[in-house]
Parts: sequence; structure tokens; C-alpha cells
Amino acid sequence: MSAKIYRPAKTAMQSGKAKTHLWVLEFDQEKPRTIDPIMGYTSSRDTRQQVKLTFETAEQAIAYAEKNGIEYRVIAPKEATRKAVSYTDNFRFNRLQPWTH
Repeated sequence: MSAKIYRPAKTAMQSGKAKTHLWVLEFDQEKPRTIDPIMGYTSSRDTRQQVKLTFETAEQAIAYAEKNGIEYRVIAPKEATRKAVSYTDNFRFNRLQPWTH
């Protein structure tokens, strides 16, 4: 039984950062998924895949994994880089790219 510990990234569909401050312990897939021949549904007998445990800090998640004998790997979060974008730069007279319409 192995798991990954990570901090989820911000969703691309919204501008808010809800649920990005918590750390998640998610179990890895142990059994392969199967396809139902009649309906075509994908299913799995591995119920641990459905479990996601959340923790306040990475240390708490690591302590939980070690206490329960779970092999784990920690994936460090990547911080978003913000570009300074100015609307007025679109209308500069010395633009590097030509204005196209």
C-alpha cells in the first residue's frame, strides 16, 4: 500500500484559492481498472482509490502515514508565478509585436 502526499493546485475554472492550503494523502492504484464489456463503464475493485485524507500540514500527513505503515512520497507544491500585465501596454507606440486586427 503506497500513497502520495501533496498540496492541490488552484483550479483553472475559478480565480479563488479555496482548498489549496490543505495537504492531501491519496492512495495509489493497486489493482488495474477493468472495462465492463456490456456497458463500457470503467470500474475497479480497489476502494482505497476513493479515499482522500486532508491534513493541515505536510508533517501531519507524514506522521499519519508512518503511524499506519503506509509507504508515501511527498510531492512539493509549485508556486504560481504571476506576470505583471498592463492593459495600457497593448496600446504603446513602441510595441515589439505589430498591432493586428
